[in-house]
Amino acid sequence: MPGENKKPVAFVTGSSRGIGAAVALEFAKAGYDLALHHRNSETAALSVKEQAAALGARAVILQGDISVLEDIDRLFGEFSRSYDRLDVMVNNAGVTKFSPFLDVRPELFEELINTDFRGTFFCAQQAARIMTDKGIRGVIINITSNHQKGCWPIANVYAASKAAVNKLTENIALELAPYGIRAVSIAPGYTKTREFPKKPPPGFPPEQWEKFLTLHQRLPLGRVCEPWEIGRASVFLAGEGAGYITGACLYMDGGALLPVAAENTFS
Repeated sequence: MPGENKKPVAFVTGSSRGIGAAVALEFAKAGYDLALHHRNSETAALSVKEQAAALGARAVILQGDISVLEDIDRLFGEFSRSYDRLDVMVNNAGVTKFSPFLDVRPELFEELINTDFRGTFFCAQQAARIMTDKGIRGVIINITSNHQKGCWPIANVYAASKAAVNKLTENIALELAPYGIRAVSIAPGYTKTREFPKKPPPGFPPEQWEKFLTLHQRLPLGRVCEPWEIGRASVFLAGEGAGYITGACLYMDGGALLPVAAENTFS
């Protein structure tokens, strides 16, 4: 049985690198202990754990594939053996892949839907069960994408999965409100999580590549998002200052969805 945890606890999926790692470390700075999750990046997760420890946070590492329901059950079982509470659940893990609509294969569809939507759904459900069982007025934060609202080429499955997550957020916010649990989403646009590849990824229209590489120059704010900015927004949404916010989505895309910008960007 876990000992009594005197600090609030945040569980962040996909937190070995990129947005998830930045979110986890911002929660560590804010005084939370952490559950760090990865699918197959143990070395990177250990690095995040070390950084969290330097900030005074306890962190446990959980490995699993959230597209597999048995893995989700195991992850939350391991979580409950490490911590006796869960205050914030950040569903960040996801797959970003694109394909022209006419070329989409069932395998791509299932990979995206099973990870981005189904995985998020059942992680949120497991988190909410812990919160309700322990009487914790917690917060569930789902990381989506501005693709849920904007339309860009070859994002048909990805965009639909993110739109589903946003709608899920609204519905669970309604159902969990009587328990004092809030649910919110964050929809980033392009975020600087790694260096640009030297050539277009599979399925990306080659003629759009040069435009994509300079998209930040056409965004109203003139730059892409930094992962730590999403982390700080997550900490705010989990805090008392956002206590009257639920079922809402925070768009963090530098204005890419503004009408004039949307005509000139590929996000």
